[in-house]
Amino acid sequence: MKKIQVLSVAIAMLAGSAFFSSCGGNSNNTDSSNTEANSSATTDEADANDDAVLDPDAKSDSKGVGRFTSVDVGATIDEAMATKGQAIFDTKCTACHKTTDEKLVGPGLKNITNLRTPEWIMNMITNPEEMTKKDPVAKALFEKHLVQMTFQNVSDDEARQILEFLRKNDKG
Repeated sequence: MKKIQVLSVAIAMLAGSAFFSSCGGNSNNTDSSNTEANSSATTDEADANDDAVLDPDAKSDSKGVGRFTSVDVGATIDEAMATKGQAIFDTKCTACHKTTDEKLVGPGLKNITNLRTPEWIMNMITNPEEMTKKDPVAKALFEKHLVQMTFQNVSDDEARQILEFLRKNDKG
């Protein structure tokens, strides 16, 4: 069963990679036939082209794409919530992420709560595919790591608990 899951993930990664590379993503095409189209690009299209040079490691105030538009976090860590979040993280996230700055399959998550908003983190946990398609930061992370984060069937409450664990990890 594990081999099937690994194979499925590998196929999904290849399909996602082929999709993104076939849809562009790199606006550095110097073909003269694109000159007229590029000169008449709308502001939205110009902003989309800027996504290609976005630094995925830079701080962003984006809330991402998804249902989380406002997440209240306390000034102090909720230890009980962080403990639950660590258990969920250990079960659902450690196959791809470390809590250090070391990359495993996906990026290391040390300092993530200082770089991303609580809303962005929770939207990425609960809505990773749409985030990768529509959020500039998630797109840049995909381009850097070449891996589509998969949905791990994490509930909203579990996502909030994981966020609290990541907050604790970043304060420690």
